[in-house]
Amino acid sequence: MSMQIKPQMVEAVVFFSERGICKEMLYPEFEALLDGVVNMPEFKDQQMRVAYVLINPRLLVRAAVFFYLEFDERGSPDSGWNIPLRHLAERSGRGPDLGAGPIRLACRSQCPVSWHQMHLWDPSLVPGQNDLVLLRDTVKRNQLGLLVEDDAVQSLAPERLQLAPEDQWHAPDPAKEAAEQLAEKIEQEHRVKTAQLIKQQRLRISSQTQQYEEEVAKLKMASAEESQKMLAQIQTLHQALRQQEELNVSLKGQLAAQADTFQKNREEMTEQLRAIERHGRAETDILRAQFDSELQARISSAVVEYKEQIAIRDVELAYRNELDTQLEEEVERLKKERDAFASQGGEQILERLSKLGVVFVVYHPGAGHLTIPLQDIARYQDNPMAYAAAKCFVAEPQYRQWLAHYEKPSCDASLPNGDRCGIPLDRIDTPSRFVIGDSNCCARHKAVSRLRTVS
Repeated sequence: MSMQIKPQMVEAVVFFSERGICKEMLYPEFEALLDGVVNMPEFKDQQMRVAYVLINPRLLVRAAVFFYLEFDERGSPDSGWNIPLRHLAERSGRGPDLGAGPIRLACRSQCPVSWHQMHLWDPSLVPGQNDLVLLRDTVKRNQLGLLVEDDAVQSLAPERLQLAPEDQWHAPDPAKEAAEQLAEKIEQEHRVKTAQLIKQQRLRISSQTQQYEEEVAKLKMASAEESQKMLAQIQTLHQALRQQEELNVSLKGQLAAQADTFQKNREEMTEQLRAIERHGRAETDILRAQFDSELQARISSAVVEYKEQIAIRDVELAYRNELDTQLEEEVERLKKERDAFASQGGEQILERLSKLGVVFVVYHPGAGHLTIPLQDIARYQDNPMAYAAAKCFVAEPQYRQWLAHYEKPSCDASLPNGDRCGIPLDRIDTPSRFVIGDSNCCARHKAVSRLRTVS
């Protein structure tokens, strides 16, 4: 007697490329790839989009986890990769119905473990390019050769049939009951499909919103870097201008010193002339004329030379001022371009800044892990509480009172003796649902608070 092999749930891994699904393998083969037993040279120096899939015996998808996997220059996967695929598949939320009811879906916008979120990716849900539909069709083709469950209807043994008593033969109209049951079933299926469609649309909106925020953050970071470069150039030009001004002052000082020297020489020559006058008027006139001509020539030459130097410096100074004005205009133009870039579409921004990106991640209760754009770092440092409160859509005082309640959920009301009530309360996990005077009070003090409000 031969033993019949029954189909079971199967774990598989598929690789996505720009053209669709390019590789399928069973989970044991994927483990061998991670252990270094085999390599995949066709994926070398690439970051691949991969999906872990749980398949039932009828070749229908029951769970999916979409994650990234990097390969080195030899086609070996990243040795530090350690995403718990089975754990994420078990704890993930509900996704679209791929034929066997809503699947369990773990992706970037729906991750049950927040610190693994950055290593996951969102499948495309665009009609005609739906990754989930592509995954469903690929599994249905069964290129992995999985055992399939026989859908034939099993007949019921005659001995298991039971005959209703004669007093129940004339029951109410079965056609009416069947119609009512069918209508109820159709209504229930319609509600389930509607809920699944709403879930799918919310997932798509969340994915597109996150991608747009990342693209805007990258654009603002690039604009800030460009502005810093232009400001550095302006500062360099200002420094060069100051150096030229200092050089002009130095040249004017040298000119004044030489003028003093000429004055001293003039006085010395005047004394010589007075001495020569004693020896003869004629010789004195000759020496005086010679002295004046030589002195005027030397002074004129020095004045012309220094005037030329000052004129050259003045021209350079004017050029520096004109260049400074041009650079300031260029900075204003770049700021306008930065604002224009911030309002452009996501695809054009992504093409320009695909290789740039710095991500700052912090954790705050109620807000979870926050990705802070570069331009928000200063605002976050000034007041982290206010930043987290804004992300939770509440005011900072409410967020602080909620945080105190979250850390120690107990009644904050005061007793007649001045002590704090302190009765343990149910914790409110969301700041926006926290109501001061209600969420932080026990039932007795909550009623007192309401009476005071009414009065």
